[in-house]
Amino acid sequence: MNILYFLIGCSVLVALVFLGAFFWALKTGQHDDVYTPSVRILFDDEVKNDINEKSDKNHISD
Repeated sequence: MNILYFLIGCSVLVALVFLGAFFWALKTGQHDDVYTPSVRILFDDEVKNDINEKSDKNHISD
């Protein structure tokens, strides 16, 4: 029975740590921009740049 009290205490401590981390994230502005991450997947800037660089290297070496 004593182990149950210990486990309940540990779970409350872990829950308080996660709650503190959540409030810290809110205070430091981690959740200010909720629109940009949802549309970031629609833009493929990196892939287009890689293709353009490869074609430029092939054109220069010719």
